[in-house]
Amino acid sequence: MARPSSLTLTARMALIALAVTGAPPPASAQTPSGADLLEEASPKVVGVPFAVGEHLRYKVKYGIFSVGEAHMTIAGIDTIHGMPTYVAEWRLKGSVLGYGIDETFTSWIDTEGLFARRFVKDQGERYREYEFFPAEHRVQRIDHDTTWALPDPEPLDDISIVYFTRTLDLDVGRSYTFDRFYNDEGNPIVLNVLRKDRREVGAGEFNTVVVRPIIQTDGLFSEGGDAEIHFSDDEHRMVVYMKVDGPFLPLNLTLHLEEILHAEPGGPQTPDDVPDSG
Repeated sequence: MARPSSLTLTARMALIALAVTGAPPPASAQTPSGADLLEEASPKVVGVPFAVGEHLRYKVKYGIFSVGEAHMTIAGIDTIHGMPTYVAEWRLKGSVLGYGIDETFTSWIDTEGLFARRFVKDQGERYREYEFFPAEHRVQRIDHDTTWALPDPEPLDDISIVYFTRTLDLDVGRSYTFDRFYNDEGNPIVLNVLRKDRREVGAGEFNTVVVRPIIQTDGLFSEGGDAEIHFSDDEHRMVVYMKVDGPFLPLNLTLHLEEILHAEPGGPQTPDDVPDSG
């Protein structure tokens, strides 16, 4: 499979930490602000720091310049092969160095095992759809009618890896290593927990735990890069801030949490609400 271009990688790796729209931002995220907004969202599976209705908006900057917005939402619960999944949708829209970006990535994440069952990359002229068959240790690329062996029966894609990371302890000084990326050339995934920090963004001021992700492919999270993801150091583990300064970027690309939004009304909220077929 052909590797994506540098522009596509810029959008992909910006997406891999964030993203979708809404209501007024809280004044401070370490007070009842951000936590209260998420508590008003739908119920979540016990032990999982996110829920249906989590809806976040980010500002994207290139150096000091605002270049677009990124959005992240857990849109609902769907069934894939009869199993309930979170529908995690991320979108990045903007312009970097004169190149327009409008991309939507969607991952269907198993509500119990927190691994991917389906993954779609919609990048305008480039559309890719992957279906994962864990019991058969097989990936099928639907739009290209190709298959290959899964490296692990509980695969992770570009989106689900971030939600999975949110469930980890993230102890400072620890490194987590996984051979679970759905395309084996990306393995191992390495998550280095660097430090704790405090980050002020549009949504408020957050205590954060800083993680450096490394995926063994060309791009902004490649080994030797200086990517950082700042997760809120609380029970929600939201992505508050992310920066990358890969080898082909003269300036940092950064994402800043701007708004924490209420749950969307209606729709299935927990696995128990999922219809028998779908």
